[in-house]
Amino acid sequence: MHAISSVPVGEENALELQDLTTSTTSTHLGTSSLESLQTGQSMAVDIEHADSERYPFGGIPGSMQGERRLLFKLGLSFFIFGLINNVLYVIILSAALDLVPPSTPKGIIAFCNITPGLIANFGWSYILRGRIGYTRRIVGCSLLSFTGMLAVALHESLLSRLLGICLASFSSGLGSITYVQLSTTYSPAAIGGHSIGYWSSGTGAAGLFGAFLWWKLRGLGVETGIGISSVLPFVLPLTYFFLLPAPAAFLNPTTSIVYSALPLDDTEIPTINTSERSSLLENELKSESVFLTTADKLRLLRPMVPKYMLPLFCVYLYEYTINQGIAPTLLYPVPSPERYDFLSKIIHSVRDYYPLWQLVYQITVFISRSTISLGIPPVPVRLLPLPAVVQLTILITLAYESAFGIFSEDHEGRSIVFVFVLISIEGICGGLSYVNVFYRINQERPNPSNVENKELEKQAREFKIGSLAFSDGCGILLASLLAMPTEIELCKLQVARGKLLCQGL
Repeated sequence: MHAISSVPVGEENALELQDLTTSTTSTHLGTSSLESLQTGQSMAVDIEHADSERYPFGGIPGSMQGERRLLFKLGLSFFIFGLINNVLYVIILSAALDLVPPSTPKGIIAFCNITPGLIANFGWSYILRGRIGYTRRIVGCSLLSFTGMLAVALHESLLSRLLGICLASFSSGLGSITYVQLSTTYSPAAIGGHSIGYWSSGTGAAGLFGAFLWWKLRGLGVETGIGISSVLPFVLPLTYFFLLPAPAAFLNPTTSIVYSALPLDDTEIPTINTSERSSLLENELKSESVFLTTADKLRLLRPMVPKYMLPLFCVYLYEYTINQGIAPTLLYPVPSPERYDFLSKIIHSVRDYYPLWQLVYQITVFISRSTISLGIPPVPVRLLPLPAVVQLTILITLAYESAFGIFSEDHEGRSIVFVFVLISIEGICGGLSYVNVFYRINQERPNPSNVENKELEKQAREFKIGSLAFSDGCGILLASLLAMPTEIELCKLQVARGKLLCQGL
């Protein structure tokens, strides 16, 4: 077997490789699939794939060195996509205190860092239609992020910096749906699951990497620190063009010819005559005019709302309300070395509590978002709402702890450990919800024998997974609106019972 070569993965490249190497005749695009959509027949059902059961992390048997190498490159590529696409969001939030004057509410940074991405999620998933140009999107997002970060670094005016943050946010939001949609182009379903598992792990690592990176760069100043960060988006197109394997590399060799390096003396190179090439080009041109209508998208969304979107929305609403509205008020006296030797080495001032809670959250999110890539079986579909229920319980418990206190004031060690455990569970639930919802929707693929229009089926898979990002974005936005009054009211309740720590921050 010849080594499989690595080629750019633009949508044109992948389509050309698949068309020019398949031994079967291309199917003409008709109207039957459109009619099946319009009559309410589901184009994708929740199928338990054999590959997914045997390899729950989404992989395939790695008995051959070439297969292992391809899987490694695929996983690494999507890990980098998740890491770099999300890291600028974390850097901007971490640098909020340094980006705006002291008199400016820091919530404006969060608003500018969330809203444009939400607009991108809605516009590109729900409004635009037709085939996705992955190459144009990825290159465009990288340039937009670079421009936005430069605007933040090179201009000191508040308006210019907010504009730069909006550009970077828009790019990150569009990038998020682009990369999860890209995972659906890989078949069989086990390969797509492998991709989404490593993407989720990368997004979890972005929280830790971004906070650590800004901690190191902060001493260089805003201009230099953000300026250095602005080159990170160029890692994305480099990974896309030079590391990511083509979808054609994973085609089943029993049904299609895998794109491979052929020896110079090989006389059995598949060829295609002029008439066949013209037919393929005609089919490709016809596919450009095939798209999901608004009614089709709404019909696809209907079963997804209670099954996937509502649980994901609730998880993000609860956890961001906890992190932004409740966690800043979970303050206690500094542990004394005599009573709490270990805690006193971690917490040196009241200001250390909030960064500690955020660190605990980020670590547990990273671990739980990596469960699929680590080989842990996915959560059953029927249990997907469970993380949201647990997080709601944690939200109520932490709000009560902040307002009234569960333990007595002279046992701050118990309170610290109690909050540590609850925030750890919060992070685990949040990460599990994210990776499993995206994994499950990625695995919903129709039986190939029932697909009459491959282009419509491909667009349906891309739309379904891309539309999920709007639900978690709405949860974050609503949480940002609730967080500020929540923090203020909890602080008032603490002051009313004589606990004044929140007033000293």
